[in-house]
Amino acid sequence: MSSGGFQEAAMERNAAEFPTAARTERRISWLTLLIGLLAGLLVALLRDAIWGVGVGIGTVLAWLNFRLLERGLNALVQASEAQGGKAKPAVPLRSYFAMAIRYGLIAFAVYAIFEFLRIPILSMIVGLCALGAATIAASVYEILRPVE
Repeated sequence: MSSGGFQEAAMERNAAEFPTAARTERRISWLTLLIGLLAGLLVALLRDAIWGVGVGIGTVLAWLNFRLLERGLNALVQASEAQGGKAKPAVPLRSYFAMAIRYGLIAFAVYAIFEFLRIPILSMIVGLCALGAATIAASVYEILRPVE
């Protein structure tokens, strides 16, 4: 099985074992896009189109970061569970590299977009905050509507 298939199997297994967590992760994922893209649209319509585009770009980067983090953590949990009998399970070096490179890619994307498209960096950073807003919204939802 390829590493992509390994990660997909890990995500499906985690979703089956922890349905509430899987629902919350999906909710955070779509709320990130919804909140951020709506904010970008509002900024573009009411203030500045370039800033609205920047917020939208930051939102998509935040969503991509969340999806990559989710996949990486699920694969890490799967690898750890596979070594359940060991006193000190070994974490694949690939997992550390993938988690570290994720931030480098986002920083490079923000820099390249700023440098070549002249989108304000601050607008993209504001868009990246959509993930935090979505996480808060999903958490409040879980608190107000707990699963029995």
